[in-house]
Amino acid sequence: MAEIQLINPKNNLPLSQTGVNLADKEGNLFLQVNGVYRFANSSGYTSGFGYQWKKFKRTQLDKFSGQSISSNRFFAVTQWNRENLDHQNILEIGCGAGRFTQIVLDHTNANLYSLDYSEAVDANFENNGPNERLKLFQASIYEMPFAPDSFDKIFCFGVLQHTPDVKKSIACMIRVLKPGGELVVDFYPYKGFWTKINAKYILRPLLKRIKHERLLSIIDYHLDWMMALSKFFNKIKVGFLLNRFIPICDISSTLPANLSGNEQREWVKLDTFDMFSPEHDHPQRKTNIEKYFLKYGMSQALCKTITYHQNLKITFCKGIK
Repeated sequence: MAEIQLINPKNNLPLSQTGVNLADKEGNLFLQVNGVYRFANSSGYTSGFGYQWKKFKRTQLDKFSGQSISSNRFFAVTQWNRENLDHQNILEIGCGAGRFTQIVLDHTNANLYSLDYSEAVDANFENNGPNERLKLFQASIYEMPFAPDSFDKIFCFGVLQHTPDVKKSIACMIRVLKPGGELVVDFYPYKGFWTKINAKYILRPLLKRIKHERLLSIIDYHLDWMMALSKFFNKIKVGFLLNRFIPICDISSTLPANLSGNEQREWVKLDTFDMFSPEHDHPQRKTNIEKYFLKYGMSQALCKTITYHQNLKITFCKGIK
């Protein structure tokens, strides 16, 4: 499989290798620093994710937990056959610390291009690099350094709702997907006004402005009693109604069921920080995501919700260009 043509996203000129760095014919240079090609000088609105994934860089990776949580989720959502991915060029948008990067590298023979706007790419390289089938980029989804119609497959997990413009994000992904290629995204579903009547959206306007270190400290200090209260409400069968008002992630519906006590606490702390720290959080209607897929060039699209690991629900859209 031929390598992807890299471009300067500012002027669309092809890039060529200059030592370990990249440059276009006008002399614009993009550095490779610590195994990552840098197309963004800062993480902008994603700074919280850079902090988050450096802090929890091993928490969700199967190779450190000894479980198959990320692997099960990846193949359940993409519905891709491992053998059919041999030597295909796959783009991962929003790689974080590399939980799904690891799955592609360890379970397939695909070539993977992984991108994140935040400094989480450094945690990903530490976890998964160097690897001859992996190329890592720090870049914005709106200024990706790839020529149009490049990738056989693209996946984007845990990212779409955190971008400033969901429609534009989808259009940018479709632009670099080959005709006949597949795109899979997951997202927070919007189910009417009840979606935002919970502690997450009530407190986010305040908590997202707190410094990351301070926010994580507050969460850690209050975590144990909040977890105990959530489990008590579940035990007396009122969790479905009351847990949404406890300012932690919903343990019963957002976490894998087979975590140990310490693992569960770590995942709850991570997911709770992930609830409150992002600059953007935009749940989407399934019908709108399908509409955006078709509007920007996909020949077909299907959104649905699946359950895996007994309790964890994932809403995603899969389409073919």
